Amino acid sequence: MAPMTSTGEEMHALVERLYPLCRSITGDGVRATLDIVGEYVPLQVHEVPTGTQVLDWTVPQEWNIRDAYVADSTGRRVVDFAASSLHVLGYSVPVSETMPLSELRAHLHTLPDHPTWVPYRTSYYKPEWGFCLAQEALDALPDGEYEVRIDSTLADGHLTYGEHVVPGQVADAVIVSCHVCHPSLANDNLAGIAVATFLARALAEQTPYYTYRFIYAPGTIGAITWLARNAERIDQVKHGLVLACAGDRGQLTYKQSRRGDAEIDRVMRHVLAASERPHSINEFTPYGYDERQYCSPGFDLGVGSLSRTPYAGYPEYHTSADNPDFVSPEAMADTLAVCREAFAVLDRNRRYVNLSPYGEPQLGRRGLYDALGGRSDTKQAQMAMLWVLSLSDGEHSLLDIAGRAGLPFDAVATAADALRGAELIKA
Repeated sequence: MAPMTSTGEEMHALVERLYPLCRSITGDGVRATLDIVGEYVPLQVHEVPTGTQVLDWTVPQEWNIRDAYVADSTGRRVVDFAASSLHVLGYSVPVSETMPLSELRAHLHTLPDHPTWVPYRTSYYKPEWGFCLAQEALDALPDGEYEVRIDSTLADGHLTYGEHVVPGQVADAVIVSCHVCHPSLANDNLAGIAVATFLARALAEQTPYYTYRFIYAPGTIGAITWLARNAERIDQVKHGLVLACAGDRGQLTYKQSRRGDAEIDRVMRHVLAASERPHSINEFTPYGYDERQYCSPGFDLGVGSLSRTPYAGYPEYHTSADNPDFVSPEAMADTLAVCREAFAVLDRNRRYVNLSPYGEPQLGRRGLYDALGGRSDTKQAQMAMLWVLSLSDGEHSLLDIAGRAGLPFDAVATAADALRGAELIKA
């Protein structure tokens, strides 16, 4: 396994590479993003036509943009899409006009409280056009006529999303979901894309128990489309995690599933507490990222969300200040490490039945005590075996046993492996 510092740098390099692309809920920016991700992990790319009914929604028209600017009377571009994809209101309809600044102002978006930052704004489902710029840039514009040009198309096309599958020993699946619809925003959600991609690569080096399905889709409409198109396999989804805002320097935050006691919730609580990392556990709310789609009552999947500072919890959120300098290799490596720790627990968490439940079985005769001889954690390993035997009634999972016994999960899982090898328990 590559050192985490090296992996963090690789993830940051991926963020920097994806950053300039103009993404939206549809269009060539999404395709270009998936092409790059596909260089790291193989993707199956799906194209869903405009007008397709997906649950209560309809796949919208596809939006693409080639150029956009506001130019003064000398032809100088005072707002330029080529400088940053944030400068154009997402899904802007085409426009080619000349107008006075007094008329143009209604289509300009700024952040007066952060006069050097450019905001991120969209108008997906209402025909509109506009530009985003720094307040100080707007303040510097003199009155006069301005050329306004948005070379975009809004036409029937497709919604695009990608999937990568790491095959497991069973068809039961864990989904890992990230959104690919935001333009030049590094933490939200390029860091999530990077962590998901390197998590997929790490899992592929193992032989996981579960099948891991990675979903790279536009926010909201993309997750809804995936759910609509995968109705026949929804019952295979046993656990899930949405990754977002995964690279800032804040502490880790886990938002629980709608159930609140899903296995992924208990695993994340255990892993974060055991790691002694600073962290927060938040209750589910029906607002945020795509966990709200996976957890909607008709599906009610056990899907939580992992981030560092939650959405809208930092001033740079949805602004040009959310750039590659805002995310760090160390923070992304830490997020990835937690995901790997959590999935290692999830993959080994089973319920067992004691095959010798009448009295304590003779462990020495089976060589189980001898196998512990000389270990620095002999006492802990012995107690783990006794706890597994005591609570292997088909009702308690290994995670339950670890919590009840106050023992590390790995010690309990290792004890279960030994007991299973001695044919004292079975799944």
